[in-house]
Amino acid sequence: MKFLASIFLLWILNFSVFATDIPSRIEISYAVTTDIGDGELNEVMEIKHVNGVHSYMITSKAQATGIYKIVKPGSIVRNSEGSITKNGLRPTRFSDKRSEKEPSVAVFDWEKHVITLQHKGQVEQKRLPEGTLDRLSLSYNFMFAPLPKQYVEKQLTDGRSLQLTHYTVSKEILHTPIGEIDTIVLTRQENKNSKVKRKLWLATNNHMLPVRIVSVEENGREIDKIVTGINITYKADH
Repeated sequence: MKFLASIFLLWILNFSVFATDIPSRIEISYAVTTDIGDGELNEVMEIKHVNGVHSYMITSKAQATGIYKIVKPGSIVRNSEGSITKNGLRPTRFSDKRSEKEPSVAVFDWEKHVITLQHKGQVEQKRLPEGTLDRLSLSYNFMFAPLPKQYVEKQLTDGRSLQLTHYTVSKEILHTPIGEIDTIVLTRQENKNSKVKRKLWLATNNHMLPVRIVSVEENGREIDKIVTGINITYKADH
């Protein structure tokens, strides 16, 4: 615990020193429960630090299992890629593809401060606020950025829209298939009439990795993803 705390402090003080000690690859598997069937989710984060350039790529693939797979045979594949800074992740591209549908895509132009959203054949450009994240990179952002004690405010995109989101911060011991985990919980605050809900559990003793995600989508469907396995590789790229 003290060792991890020291490593995190080094990150805050000196990014180049810490970059050689963070994982190069993280694999997380989740069991997925919904109101109409179960599934599985596998995420891989690759971290590279080559010639002073620090970058990441996250791939997330969810699919139904058992009888539900017959009813819902497709998959949901999300990707986020970008750079790593002392303030957290800085995405350059995010995509969300569901079955055979065209993906929703967000392209981040940090020089021009413009985000381009592509969804259902429509293209829209908006001003890109500093610190904007996508839905996938948010889950891993606090590996690299200090987490406020009480409140998180982030501009967030899912490739369809760009919204200012608010999260409260709390603590919880989470019971999982791989044991008890001390976590920080981010709970999204929504308008009274909103159906959307989201909670994110981050493992405080394991790089602030996402170990549970509960969400209620716009269609009212609740999805619960809980960790079943974590595999971390520590190997610096050169």
